[in-house]
Amino acid sequence: MLELPFSLLDDRAQPPDYARPGDAGADLVATHDVTLSPGGGRALVSTGLSIAIPKGHAGLVLARSGLAINHGVTCLNAPGLIDCGFRGEVRVVLINTDPAQSYEIRAGDRIAQLVVVPVEAVRFSLVDQLPESERGVGGFGHSGR
Repeated sequence: MLELPFSLLDDRAQPPDYARPGDAGADLVATHDVTLSPGGGRALVSTGLSIAIPKGHAGLVLARSGLAINHGVTCLNAPGLIDCGFRGEVRVVLINTDPAQSYEIRAGDRIAQLVVVPVEAVRFSLVDQLPESERGVGGFGHSGR
C-alpha cells in the first residue's frame, strides 16, 4: 500500500478517507460554506488539506457521482491534476450545471474524490511519420454512437 503524507491546514479540514473498503477514490471535504448559483455558478472550494504525492504518481481530483446526478454539481476541470511536486492546498473547482436551482455546499460536505495513480515519464521523440494503428486518424465520433 502506498503511503501518502498529508497536512491539515485548517481546523475544519478532514483527512481524505474512503467511504468503503476497496473504493478507488478517497473523499475530499469542504472547509467552508459556498453557494453555487444555477446555470454555471462556480467556485474554488478549499479542502484545508495539503498532500505529498510520491514521485512517479499523480493525484486526480474527480467529481462525486451523487452530486453530479442529483444536483448537477461537478468538477469543472475534471480531472484536476495534482503533480508530485505540488505542496499547496488541494482546492476543487466546482460548477453547478442545474439551470434553475442553486446548490449550497456546507463545511464538512464531501465535494470530490482523490485517486492516486502511477504515471510514467516519457521522452517525446519527433518523427517524420507515426507508426500505423488500427484506428488511424479517426477522432470525435469516429466509433459511432
